[in-house]
Amino acid sequence: MIRRDKGAGLQAKVQQAAALLRSTRKNIALTGAGISTPSGIPDFRSPTSGIWNRYDPMEVASIFAFHNHPDRFYNWVRSLRVLGNDNVKPNAAHFALARMQAAGYLGAVITQNIDGLHQAAGVHDVIELHGNLQTATCQQCGHQVDAKPLWEAVEQNRPLPRCPYCGGILKPDVVLFGEPMPYEPLTRAQELALHCDTLLVVGSSLEVMPAADLPALAGRRGAYLIIVNFTPTAYDHLAEIVIYADVAKALPMLAKVLA
Repeated sequence: MIRRDKGAGLQAKVQQAAALLRSTRKNIALTGAGISTPSGIPDFRSPTSGIWNRYDPMEVASIFAFHNHPDRFYNWVRSLRVLGNDNVKPNAAHFALARMQAAGYLGAVITQNIDGLHQAAGVHDVIELHGNLQTATCQQCGHQVDAKPLWEAVEQNRPLPRCPYCGGILKPDVVLFGEPMPYEPLTRAQELALHCDTLLVVGSSLEVMPAADLPALAGRRGAYLIIVNFTPTAYDHLAEIVIYADVAKALPMLAKVLA
């Protein structure tokens, strides 16, 4: 493997990343919270402004807490003011991935995010490891519904809608602490990582398992790793190219070079 110059400037590294993506065929992306922070969605784990610096996740965002006090969970969601909010829009990084995919340089996009912004930007074949905010499921009978009325009630502090069939509590289809990961998305993500040529990581600290293990799976067969993140990750030493930059700046540059 030929190592690129990791001391190069942003433009040079973007050119290197573009050359690598052009030279490989099976390219996939893994995205984390950092791709959505430019859209106004707060990061959960950043050292200074992360949500978990202000809240205990086991008290507000665990499946146990939800079953015991669903009202406490929804009050917490309301305090975030962005989850489920139609005013939150995709940013330049989301649109850049959509352009790269449309141009044939990128296949599936695996995401740790639950905001649906990839799809809103036109990205297709999105694998949502942690679920999404678009639907909700009754905890009593398992009936699934559109979550929009639920989020409208949360935002307006109205009584929460219940299951139209049995009156049970509705839970958004996101993975809370203490819940297993959805089997099919996780299995497909692992298979794609094991068989890709290049894995492009965007806006992820690569700290949360099992998503954090995907670069290691990709590396087993000699796949290249490109990391675009504002801060260092534990996998930087294994990456072919590391770009420390605002993803909303670096990704559009990369998409433009590939166009």
